[in-house]
Amino acid sequence: MKRVVLTACAVLMVPVMSGLAQAKKEPKPLPVVPPEGVSQLEALIGNALHAKPTKARRVLVFSKCEGYVHGEGIVYGIKALEIAAKTGAFQAAFATDYAALTDKANLFKYDAVVLNSTTRLKAKDNPALVPNLIEFVKSGRGLCVIHAGADNFYDSPDAAEMVGGQFDGHPWGGGGTWAFKLDDPSHPLNKAFDGKGFKAGDEIYQQKSPFYDRSKLRVLVSLDLSDDKTAAAKGQKRADKDHAVSWIRPYGEGRVFYTSFAHDKRAYLNPAILWHILDGLQYTLGDLKADDKPAAK
Repeated sequence: MKRVVLTACAVLMVPVMSGLAQAKKEPKPLPVVPPEGVSQLEALIGNALHAKPTKARRVLVFSKCEGYVHGEGIVYGIKALEIAAKTGAFQAAFATDYAALTDKANLFKYDAVVLNSTTRLKAKDNPALVPNLIEFVKSGRGLCVIHAGADNFYDSPDAAEMVGGQFDGHPWGGGGTWAFKLDDPSHPLNKAFDGKGFKAGDEIYQQKSPFYDRSKLRVLVSLDLSDDKTAAAKGQKRADKDHAVSWIRPYGEGRVFYTSFAHDKRAYLNPAILWHILDGLQYTLGDLKADDKPAAK
């Protein structure tokens, strides 16, 4: 099967032309991380990640968008992982072609897959996609799901169950600053937060059950509804007010990390959130050892 490896995903825009004619749809390129952004990421990441790899690692970063395109978040995620790969913690490949996941021989060359704000992936049109991903993780590999990676699998409940959640709106919009608490302050994946809750500007997803079920997940970070502004966000649907932001889980012999952070560049330029994401990836690779047993409600 032909494999195409790219470094970005595109959104289609239809320009309006004079008269009754319309121009052919053309892809809109993703933004470019400016030199100052690259320098900031290089300074924040440095020369080593927190966990030393136990063997050579390969990571596939997949950024296909069929729905909303989080352009800035996607390109900063790609650049951050390019820079992190230079530390020697892993090798990274970047793709938007479904063949990267549906070609099983290609997929199983990797130790972890990152769903980098992918949206509305067409699982029915690519029938090998979900079975391959599920087998990939169950076999002992990792799945790192960033932000809009939860905006997928509406016709594939088994995959949504593996992720541990599914997009159900974002009452906490990208224009606001929200309060966060650490469900497990001493957890290795929360080390960057220094044991303290915090506030940050980001777009935070509400998660749909039954896919989101705290009894199956090790929740690391959640929204702090003791903060008046965070609690007052409009559009909340969960009667239990349980709004997790980041979690990990074992799945078969493998590991899954999800975070709602990284709507845009702010997450990657926030040192604590950036390292939370990098530590999450190293957990999925199996190099950063952490307790992933579900915690009590």
